[in-house]
Amino acid sequence: MTSTGKIQVGVIFGGRSGEHEVSLISAQSIMKALDADKFEVIPIGITKQGSWLVGADPKLMLAGPEEKARLTMNSRQAIVGDPTHKGMVLLNSNESPEKVKLDVVFPVVHGTYGEDGTLQGLLELADIPYVGCGVMASSIGMDKTSAKRLFRDAGLPVGTFLEVLRKEWKTSPDEIIEKIEGIFSYPCFIKPVNSGSSVGVSKAHDRTELIQAMDLAGKFDRKILIEAFVDGRELEVSVLGNDNPIASVPGEVIPCHEFYDYNAKYIENRSELIIPARLSPEKMKEIQGYAVNAFRAIDGAGMARVDFFLEKKTDKIYINELNTIPGFTSISMYPKLWEASGISYPDLVNRLVELAFERHFEKQESLKSVV
Repeated sequence: MTSTGKIQVGVIFGGRSGEHEVSLISAQSIMKALDADKFEVIPIGITKQGSWLVGADPKLMLAGPEEKARLTMNSRQAIVGDPTHKGMVLLNSNESPEKVKLDVVFPVVHGTYGEDGTLQGLLELADIPYVGCGVMASSIGMDKTSAKRLFRDAGLPVGTFLEVLRKEWKTSPDEIIEKIEGIFSYPCFIKPVNSGSSVGVSKAHDRTELIQAMDLAGKFDRKILIEAFVDGRELEVSVLGNDNPIASVPGEVIPCHEFYDYNAKYIENRSELIIPARLSPEKMKEIQGYAVNAFRAIDGAGMARVDFFLEKKTDKIYINELNTIPGFTSISMYPKLWEASGISYPDLVNRLVELAFERHFEKQESLKSVV
């Protein structure tokens, strides 16, 4: 803590992923929600090139070239990873490096190099408490096929899926097409295995679109996921907690496009969100139970948003995916679902910080037994 007794919170945003801009918007909302009487916020922006800039303003990182140049001039580069001072080392061109302690970190880096366990691993090495899932859960949550296998093993309902390596697609496209068409009917969904915010996701209605979709997904990851289309309602549930997680009321997304793609989520803002979703009490309880069990299956911590399909013909629920750093923008489902469940945005952010300390303390207790 600082001399004022405030908790120093490093909010990390940006990053080297296709979800860079979404992260900046999420960070603005979180920093605004942190209680200024309790927390001292230290903004830490990661550029698309991977530089860490302390004091960065998310708004400037969204601006034009001149503003970004000014941002670089007014910010200091940081190195994180030394556990002896649990914080950052700031690099100054004309002065000695400066150490800055961080009491806790709130990562808001969506996608690769942030949500996939890499950032969490760095924070573990630095011995700094952080909000959200640990290394393993983050990595599994990001890898859609690994998550689906775990969900299936945990007895959760998972739709038909297939993973194809980008190298396989490039070297043997005809064989891969034949294999896909032998398992799936059109339409089907094509996704990068490691991606979020629907980046690189396509709905293929025929072979031509399948080829285009495979090429697009292959630009974002070395593994490509093919999923069966489920004609159903899109439902989402927020999960909060560590060892005793709780689930929010479910919400329903009615996309303004054919499916809930990147533009529908963040650009056009015309998709309809129904909170709470119109479900029977029994169906609501069922989907909440699936969300908590999915969270436990990956050994989740802090937060996650779990996405489902409710098939229209059969009323059967299928788990789609789990997001360990869900969007935190003003229109994002994760905080909206908790608001509908009785937890305000500021209280939610505060609770997530508490859970970060709780998880870190428990890990320290384990270390005491082996040191």
